[in-house]
Amino acid sequence: MTRHDAALKCALLTPHEMGQADRLTIEGGVPGIDLMERAGQAVARAAADMVPASGRIVVLCGPGNNGGDGFIAARCLVATGYTVDVRLLKSPDALKGDALEAFHRMGLTSALAFDDDHIASDLSALLKGADLIVDALFGAGLDRALSGGVESLVRAVNASGTPVLAVDLPSGVQGTNGAVEGEAVSAGQTVTFFRQKPGHLLYPGRQHCGRTVVAQIGIKADVLDQIAPATFFNDPDLWLDSWPQAMPTGHKYSRGHAVVFGGPVMSTGAARLSAGAALRAGAGLVTLASPPDALLVNANHLTAVMLKKVAPETGIHDLLSDQRLNAVLIGPGYGVGEKTCSAVAEILDAKRAAVFDADALTSFADDPGRLFDRLKSHPKPVVLTPHEGEFARLFPDLSGDKLARAREAARRSGAVLILKGPDSVIVAPDGRAAINCNAPPWLATAGSGDVLAGIVVGLLAQGVPGYEAAAMAVWLHGEAGREAGPGLTSEDLESALKPVLRALVEKTD
Repeated sequence: MTRHDAALKCALLTPHEMGQADRLTIEGGVPGIDLMERAGQAVARAAADMVPASGRIVVLCGPGNNGGDGFIAARCLVATGYTVDVRLLKSPDALKGDALEAFHRMGLTSALAFDDDHIASDLSALLKGADLIVDALFGAGLDRALSGGVESLVRAVNASGTPVLAVDLPSGVQGTNGAVEGEAVSAGQTVTFFRQKPGHLLYPGRQHCGRTVVAQIGIKADVLDQIAPATFFNDPDLWLDSWPQAMPTGHKYSRGHAVVFGGPVMSTGAARLSAGAALRAGAGLVTLASPPDALLVNANHLTAVMLKKVAPETGIHDLLSDQRLNAVLIGPGYGVGEKTCSAVAEILDAKRAAVFDADALTSFADDPGRLFDRLKSHPKPVVLTPHEGEFARLFPDLSGDKLARAREAARRSGAVLILKGPDSVIVAPDGRAAINCNAPPWLATAGSGDVLAGIVVGLLAQGVPGYEAAAMAVWLHGEAGREAGPGLTSEDLESALKPVLRALVEKTD
């Protein structure tokens, strides 16, 4: 598999891009009703897996193609012995195109439209004894809040306690960004088609989807060449060809030398977490640059990580005059203020690959342009790793859609940006974006971000490009969290990386 093909496996499509995929396929000779048939059959198979044979299923259908998928699914379920009740939001007279054809193929004379004035009460009566609700109301194309009777309907679905299977995307969730404005269906499972949408992975949409299954319905992957998606889910297939292979003739100096700048005596732990993670991530050497007052504390805790006394006011330039030190991290526990801004400037003057995290970001909150102006002309990769609070300090005018915010921030700053969270987003200045989905909730613990920053700098030291290093690091961090399990502390993550790295290396052999 080529790098191009591997990346396209990970592509996420906006509703508009999915519409392009449908259109290109239809123009290529596949009738739209055939795509709808395959989609509806996939929904029926998923429903049958959720409901015992001869169970009762309620299918709620909207006026568009999502409803058409529901009509096909209903017909297939009836044919296999299920009792199926279909309800439409609008009269069948409002249907058109493939959705109308699917309605005629369904052949259920009992398929009725809701009375707008009694939607909630009608649904309550309908759901008595139901084993499953199929939500085929709107899907991924919705870009507005639900209102009126539809909002009442969705509220009643969620209150019923009946399991829900969503078609394409739970109604009320926006496919482009996972936004939920008002009510949205909470599904136990979602069946989508061809490729996932960003709304399946970004919160709050992700929590409404349940388990998401991707069904292939006859759209060929080569349509993606024309669509040219720029958003992907973060998976090894996206970046594995950039993984830094250990060569039989290699040695520690050929694997790079990372530097982590530590903070004052009472704030030393964060930098040590970062340094240990950088070494575990494969950097050949790692030096913790310690201020004089913290030297003995750091020396008592370090073994494989080297230690160098560096006075913040004078020592950075001298240390980085050694060209073998090729990647730098500053921020964890370093302290906030003008001295940190000056240290960042010296690192940029030294023209090194760099990771700026935590205090190194907050120190520029009063004048972020001062940092961004330098980053745009920097010759080596720079990765910024803000959580939401730090992001808001650097980009106070950006709000709302997480993916759009991160893209604009990367463009504005000229750096690769990791906007951290349960759905971390990794974005390059050219607009490429990856959404991460493997982070367990127990990663939300003190020091976790310091470990992530250390993994990034360890990969940069090995020559991995900035965007790929950031995406790799976020994925490795998530897998290490899963490996360590509930109750982890940040100290557990470094050792948990070892089996994760072993499995990844075996995949590349």
